[in-house]
Amino acid sequence: MPIQRFAIAAALAFLAGCTSAGATAPGTVDPADTAERTFAAADGVTLFADALPAATPAEAPVVILLHQAGSSARGEYATLAPELVAAGFNVLQVDLRSGGDLFGGINRTVEAAGGAEYTYCEAYPDLDAAASAARAEGWSGPLFVWGSSYSAALAIRYASSHPGTVAGYLAFSPASGEPMAGCQASVEDAAAVPGIALRPEREMAVPSVQAQMEAFGEAGVRTRVVPNGVHGSSMLVDARTKHDMSALRAEMIAFIRETAGR
Repeated sequence: MPIQRFAIAAALAFLAGCTSAGATAPGTVDPADTAERTFAAADGVTLFADALPAATPAEAPVVILLHQAGSSARGEYATLAPELVAAGFNVLQVDLRSGGDLFGGINRTVEAAGGAEYTYCEAYPDLDAAASAARAEGWSGPLFVWGSSYSAALAIRYASSHPGTVAGYLAFSPASGEPMAGCQASVEDAAAVPGIALRPEREMAVPSVQAQMEAFGEAGVRTRVVPNGVHGSSMLVDARTKHDMSALRAEMIAFIRETAGR
């Protein structure tokens, strides 16, 4: 199955946007308006997250947002989370144990860990804890895991291992190779449940990335190559691509609704 190419605009320059201290940009999540949650992973690590309910939350689709390496939930998803909530989804944005201050956010889980360092694979238990925390909110709708870079690979792997729990996944620049040894997502994982895998066109120049996307497509996984995209979930953010990404964001919302049967 050939990779479907999603053309939105022309080439770009990557710019990581961040909000200045003490101010919240229009359309972003103000930390004061979020319901901060803490919960423990199976190995005892305390995780921080924000629960952002839809207007009618009980049976709305549930989206767990997972950030990329060196990042945080509030930093990476500042503009994306409110758009998902406005679309009618319950959102749990999670600070994974492997992260940092990229995009201007603070990773509260990393900060609370007091300097402890974790590999990408060691963050895998965080997904199960997040899924349980989302259900503890009383959110009973179909559950989706949304990952960025290393967490995209973890999202695929988690979804495939929990087909009765996870309705689908969205994987933006799913990482592979040595850093993911022991927890990388296989083609079989990707094809096990409904999902979509996306890469910016610039990453397709890497042979292993091209091979991954071709294998996903041949296995029936829905794929997108975004000509003006950047790495991870940031390919959806106008300020980071310097392009209007609203059509791609709308397609991701449509994918969730379609897969959830809404």
